[in-house]
Amino acid sequence: MTKDALASSGGPDDQQVAEALFAKREKIYPREVHGLYATLRNTSVIVLLAIYFLLPWLTWDGRQAVLFDLPARKFYIFALTFWPQDFLNLAFLLIIAALSLFFFTALAGRLWCGYACPQTVWTELFIWVERLLEGNRSQQIRLDKLPRWNPERLRAKLLKHGIWLTIAWYTGFTFLAYFRPAGGLLTDMLLFNLGPWETFWLLFYTFATYGNAGWMREQVCMYMCPYARFQSAMFDNDTLIVSYDSQRGEPRGSRRASDDYKSKGLGDCIDCRICVQVCPTGIDIRNGLQYQCIGCCACIDACDDVMDKMQYARGLIRYTTQNAIAGKRSRVLRPRVLIYATVMLVFGALFAYTLMQRIPLELDVIRDRNQLYRETQGLIENVYTLKIINMDAQGHYYELAVSGIANLALETRDERIFVESGAVYDLPVRVRADAADLVSRSSDIFFNLTAVEDEKLSISEKARFLGPVL
Repeated sequence: MTKDALASSGGPDDQQVAEALFAKREKIYPREVHGLYATLRNTSVIVLLAIYFLLPWLTWDGRQAVLFDLPARKFYIFALTFWPQDFLNLAFLLIIAALSLFFFTALAGRLWCGYACPQTVWTELFIWVERLLEGNRSQQIRLDKLPRWNPERLRAKLLKHGIWLTIAWYTGFTFLAYFRPAGGLLTDMLLFNLGPWETFWLLFYTFATYGNAGWMREQVCMYMCPYARFQSAMFDNDTLIVSYDSQRGEPRGSRRASDDYKSKGLGDCIDCRICVQVCPTGIDIRNGLQYQCIGCCACIDACDDVMDKMQYARGLIRYTTQNAIAGKRSRVLRPRVLIYATVMLVFGALFAYTLMQRIPLELDVIRDRNQLYRETQGLIENVYTLKIINMDAQGHYYELAVSGIANLALETRDERIFVESGAVYDLPVRVRADAADLVSRSSDIFFNLTAVEDEKLSISEKARFLGPVL
């Protein structure tokens, strides 16, 4: 039983509710549509799929350009190499992503859902394959009404699902290729030499893609995605959303283009239901804003096409605000949008600053806790262990110096300090100072580490130098 039927019955009883909840899903056959928003959506799908599928095959400095090497704890993104110590940058990115979602939702509704969500992108790809092999909406409906073992239907279905599974497999393979070099992964896969976890994730993402984009489709958006439920918290009457102008469109009614429909008391809506046929979630936008609407704007393109054929003004269904539909003043730039934008810019600036100031080198100074200090030949000696972490993509030779107290002497185990990329190097050092140069029992000193090949690759770490009571 539909919602309209439940509403017209004067309130559902328990049996009606149970029938509505457990009713068999009716397959949606979205009609193909052309127009501005369809072009934008198709362009977004192509660009995003190209980025996802091609990135693992790009190289940079002899390695994969984008690679998240978990065993080595290295995360390569083109010229940058990140380590677990760079967690602050990841935190900034996640905050910026969340604020972007809030900002664009408050400003223009479900842009993410309609144009960039993986569920939307892969579903659109699968629908393209379906249309290519089974035809348009009416042809697909006719095909599905044929007997299950009809040769025409069987041939089309087997070919379609074979291509779907191939796309889904390559989606899972590409996902793994972000964590293992794509060339070696492909070789191991062809030789059936994948490990158990690699096999698990390959199968998981293959069947998740195949199931979500091929079978479940709008069910994921309507029942599984939490965003559909809390989006209303970010909407207000000035949010740009897909809206039907009921004051202009009602009452609905069919007519010929040459009819004087105004004299019949009809609105601009001819009740052709094409807006429903093109909707990927199967809703009727004329019933008002619904959580199932993903903001793809297919209904806008479809309605504008009908209005052109009827020689009516476009915009019966349009991207606008509820205040504008009601004839009230609409404010796109309002406090919540400005707050989201400001906070997002602040975190964006912080991320950019930390990225520019980031030095792929870390130095930890650990004092010898067995003895505070030692007197040797009139000098005060402190012992430290330096932990040098080279977070650059290549190994470096380093020079070590110490400052902070006059006439400090530094003694190290190694004259030339070489640290491989990603290695942690332990270096014991002794620092000596003349007692006459100490101004207090505890003084600040600084260990300065600089790469021989690049003076910009330098770091300074503060430590305490202890001496006798003066």
